[in-house]
Amino acid sequence: MNFEPTEKMRDLAARLEAFMDAHVYPAEKAEHEWHADPAHLWQEWPGLEELKQKARAEGLWNLFLPHDYGALSPGLSNLEYAPLAEIMGRVPWSPEVFNCSAPDTGNMEVLARFGTPEQQERWLTPLMDGQIRSAYAMTEPAVASSDATNIATTILPDGDDYVINGRKWWISGVMHPRCELLLVMGRTLPDAPRHQQHSTILVPRDTPGLSIVRTMTVMGRTHSPGGETELLFDNVRVPRANIILGEGRGFEIAQGRLGPGRIHHCMRSIGQAQRALEYMARRVENRIAFSRKIAEQSSIRQDIAKSFCEVEMARLLTLKAADAMDRVGNKGARDLIAAIKVVAPQMAQTVCDRAIQAHGAMGLSDDTPIAYALATNRFVRIADGPDEVHMSQLGKLKIAEYNALPVR
Repeated sequence: MNFEPTEKMRDLAARLEAFMDAHVYPAEKAEHEWHADPAHLWQEWPGLEELKQKARAEGLWNLFLPHDYGALSPGLSNLEYAPLAEIMGRVPWSPEVFNCSAPDTGNMEVLARFGTPEQQERWLTPLMDGQIRSAYAMTEPAVASSDATNIATTILPDGDDYVINGRKWWISGVMHPRCELLLVMGRTLPDAPRHQQHSTILVPRDTPGLSIVRTMTVMGRTHSPGGETELLFDNVRVPRANIILGEGRGFEIAQGRLGPGRIHHCMRSIGQAQRALEYMARRVENRIAFSRKIAEQSSIRQDIAKSFCEVEMARLLTLKAADAMDRVGNKGARDLIAAIKVVAPQMAQTVCDRAIQAHGAMGLSDDTPIAYALATNRFVRIADGPDEVHMSQLGKLKIAEYNALPVR
């Protein structure tokens, strides 16, 4: 493994950092204050579109997609993208500036890998162009959705259409004013083998029968403008041509989508942890308590040192997982993807907790990005599969692997 950045990576990272310094960090306060105003609920911050146009003009656009799509994507590998995602992740809303935000990234990858030419023209092109946004509807309130084979929403053929019935929740992005598409996972073949019962289908946001039951908060935040929602599908009818890859392929699509999505979360978690560590170091160096700098306290220095070690270890595991995805594919790298999905959010949560403690009461406020980063990484430990599921699967893989080795 060679993690030395290529010239292409160094150039993109330098340009991305310069863009963040010039445009994103200075806009954090304005963006936060806009969304803190209830009058702006579910509205896009007015400054976002200008930043997106600037990013695109500078070639900092669709950096996530590990394929070559001409002028719309630089075709980076997962390993090349990882340091860039870390930089963007330092500000939770900034990936959208570069058209690299979830859930659009996963949906674009699905359409790029599995979509028909017609599906790609209708949906992938405007998504990559940043004209529209999308959502991914898998999780349900009535079943344990950490086991995707439990998904009970039905997608049943009826003439030239499929009819969808069921209820979904924790569906991110639906409230966004630009959201025009949902990728919906449901059960089509109930008598097929367990992992071949489900399908994924494209549902335009304005399809009759699709309604919002309620919007939801995450640890007290609305996450406006996209938000999280509970949805009802009541005889939602879409053409048969909207099925992705074919009936019974939904679990395969979900696994293909979630692999890159999981490591993208981890890359961003590294950025948030690194930023929290930097904030902590500056805070303790500039505060006096009991006649000396807080930075001179041994316990504080230990917190800084431990945090540095933990960030570096998680960063290296992220890079190793990304490198494996590039070399042996998502399935071949599933053990490393599971490992980093467990490690990175927990690490970031721990580092943010230390940084909050070092800041005292200020750390609990939104005067710094640390409290939001801690909350973000707490829910990332559930998003795209909870820690327990990843550890169970990882443990199963390693038990089989090590038992296949000769006893030495």
